[in-house]
Amino acid sequence: MDSEQRIILVTGASRGIGAETARVLAARGEHVIVNYREKRKRADAIVADIVAAGGSASAAGADIADPAAARALIEGVVAEFGRLDVLVLNASGGLERGAEADYAMRLNRDAQERLVRLAVPHMGSGARIVFVTSHQAHFHGRKPVPADYVPIAASKRAGEDALRAMIPELGTRGIDLVVVSGDMIDGTTIVVLLERRDPEAVALRRRVGELPTVAQFATAVADAADSAGESGRTVYVGGADYVDAEGLPVPADGSAG
Repeated sequence: MDSEQRIILVTGASRGIGAETARVLAARGEHVIVNYREKRKRADAIVADIVAAGGSASAAGADIADPAAARALIEGVVAEFGRLDVLVLNASGGLERGAEADYAMRLNRDAQERLVRLAVPHMGSGARIVFVTSHQAHFHGRKPVPADYVPIAASKRAGEDALRAMIPELGTRGIDLVVVSGDMIDGTTIVVLLERRDPEAVALRRRVGELPTVAQFATAVADAADSAGESGRTVYVGGADYVDAEGLPVPADGSAG
């Protein structure tokens, strides 16, 4: 490992957006820690792919909704690397079959805030936290949400609010918060599950415009981990109708700051 590399932890990185974000960041020369909950083989395969491509990565298993596991995750990172430069909060859920009624809130709000509080003492000035969310969650309460997605939208909005409330505290340490919000991302597990439960909701989004791809969204997340700016800023990917409703500029690539 190069001593100049940043140490970046990406939660929920054994597949989908998290995995692609890890690949993009590693290709840019960062050391990426691929967090997984239970899919160790997938995480190890992603690490192997990154290393084979000349990058630097390692895997770390932990269910971030479990307080003890979350603490062990951060302690393990610090024990091995001495610090954490970027925390990408990508892991989320709530549509899983058999999930307890409060699971979405425990994962999408409580676990996110807890992990940040555990990580912050080990993050120096110039470090960054990236919170990954969706337009349906970010604009929850201002725009309609598919009925089956409400638990996720409400809990992720609560998670974002909890982190935004920490901005003054983070600022005293020189740590920035960036929120990356995307329209439904084509091919992700959430969209596949939602399409099974409420196909019309997904079809409606497709009629509005082409859905962003995993690669496009992951690149935006990686860019947020790289670029400096005002703490608390939001990067928008796709869903011009959402962003237009806020009166914000929408560049040709569908993102806005």
